[in-house]
Amino acid sequence: MTNERAAPLWSRDPRQLGKYEVVGRLGQGGMGTVYLARDPAGTLVAVKVVRADLAPDDEFRRRFRSEVDRVRQVPPFCTAEVLDADPDHELPYLVVEYVDGPSLADVVQDRGPLTAANLHSVAIGVATALTAIHGAGVIHRDLKPRNVLLAPGSPKVIDFGIARALEATTGLTRTDQMVGTVAYMAPERFGDDVRHTLTPAADIFAWGSVVAYAGTGKTPFSADSPTATAARILTQPPVLEGLSGPLRDLVAHALEKDPANRPTARELLDLLVSGAQRTPAAAAALAHQPGLRAATEEAQAATGYDTNRQLTMLNPAPGLAGTADGESTTRPVAAVQSAPPDDAAGAPRRGAARTVAVAAAVALVAAVLGVAALLAFGPPWSAGAGEPTASATVSTTSPTPLVTDALAAPSLWQLSSDEDEKASCSFDGALVVRRESGGSFRCRGPADKLPSDLRTEVDLQLRTPGSCGSIWLRFKVNRGYQVRFCEKAVYVGVHKRANPDVYKTFPLDAAPLVVGGPPTHVTVTIADDTIVVQRDGAALGTVPLQDRDLIDGRVVLGIFTEEGVPAGQPYEVAFRNVQIYPAH
Repeated sequence: MTNERAAPLWSRDPRQLGKYEVVGRLGQGGMGTVYLARDPAGTLVAVKVVRADLAPDDEFRRRFRSEVDRVRQVPPFCTAEVLDADPDHELPYLVVEYVDGPSLADVVQDRGPLTAANLHSVAIGVATALTAIHGAGVIHRDLKPRNVLLAPGSPKVIDFGIARALEATTGLTRTDQMVGTVAYMAPERFGDDVRHTLTPAADIFAWGSVVAYAGTGKTPFSADSPTATAARILTQPPVLEGLSGPLRDLVAHALEKDPANRPTARELLDLLVSGAQRTPAAAAALAHQPGLRAATEEAQAATGYDTNRQLTMLNPAPGLAGTADGESTTRPVAAVQSAPPDDAAGAPRRGAARTVAVAAAVALVAAVLGVAALLAFGPPWSAGAGEPTASATVSTTSPTPLVTDALAAPSLWQLSSDEDEKASCSFDGALVVRRESGGSFRCRGPADKLPSDLRTEVDLQLRTPGSCGSIWLRFKVNRGYQVRFCEKAVYVGVHKRANPDVYKTFPLDAAPLVVGGPPTHVTVTIADDTIVVQRDGAALGTVPLQDRDLIDGRVVLGIFTEEGVPAGQPYEVAFRNVQIYPAH
């Protein structure tokens, strides 16, 4: 007997996938077909099977395997848990928890907008899911009402992360196309280099659109066609009539045009459940859904900070907390909680006016000249009414850094020292790392959890012979990848013990780094199972990753001296202008 939500199998559908017995169809879309199946114990699961035309492509399989590895790290806080996968099957497939509940899209279409308590349940549940997803270094890419299932206990978000395997595969989508549903796409997703500009902030924009849809029955940029919807997303304020109070303000904040001005998923969650934005409806949702309350508490505990922490604001808009030259600064959560709401027409706050005006002017030209190409792409897994789906060729914007610090004074990176090691990190117009004898020392920097795939850029100066500037990647509990820049060579490897293993050495015989000379701009990108090293814009080389258990962690700056250097003399390097971007 099959579940009532599953349709009968077609004659050409598989009856067995590995150890799973296929018993019905749950849906079909641009990437493949979703089946209802049973595992050997009789438990119902959902199996997503890739389209037959994608299966022969080795690049797609490689990316699919990589994305499966990522999404399996996502904890099941308001998400459908990833249970199994077989990227090497004749038709690659992914097995996830089967969620027996209608989609948010179905509920709103059948019954209209949600009541206040149910609306807050969805807002909190989806923010909890995004906290878990982003905490694992994954971006959903296709958050929409059809990917939110209203299961008993708490809402569940499905289909996170895997769209990247299709979106990024060579030959399967052009650089002017993407997977997604236009009504829920952030403005930056319509650029022609979305693989390098997409950040978790795009999911936050989608959260705002999903919550607005759940509360009003309409998307906040609703129009008669995908092209008109895209143009409104790029140039117009959201229409939020039907929402009120703190939740409306938070939705408007999530829908800001500039991704740097949007809150993070964790900030959304904190504000909804314990901040000034918490309402009686939110309290009721948590009180009546113990599963939802437990998931929020677990997600908050897993991400390890609370509403009293300082939020790093990147490139703050005029009128908001920031410095005159646009460098990074901080403001407390209270600043977000007390930010003035949009006006009745949904206009952006005055602090973001210049950013929005510039973006709108550029995007309007692009929307008139290029947005007609939006209709070129087919639907994702499934699409519902009011969810036009298409690719996009619109304006491009510069990537927004996840972290930026001039390193001229304590900010994200802090003063630190160790008397036993006789080492310190101080500031003198730059972050100066010093040891009185040979060895290594890491500076105290931001503890924010970042995506696994990152591009780190920084200006580096070697101030004494025998000193190497070191960048640690995916660093956690004294383990991580390491790239160290020395006078005559660059070493790439893994740091698991006192003496790191070196994967690859890039000699600098022809152009060594000048000790005491001008800073060198270095770039280290970790993505797609490789580390790519650049110096002053020129590639030094690419190194395959060998320790696959290092999947996430911090970016750390510090010093590492050359082997065999004399004891009893100081070693020193300096860093300036660090910026960390998503790699894709």
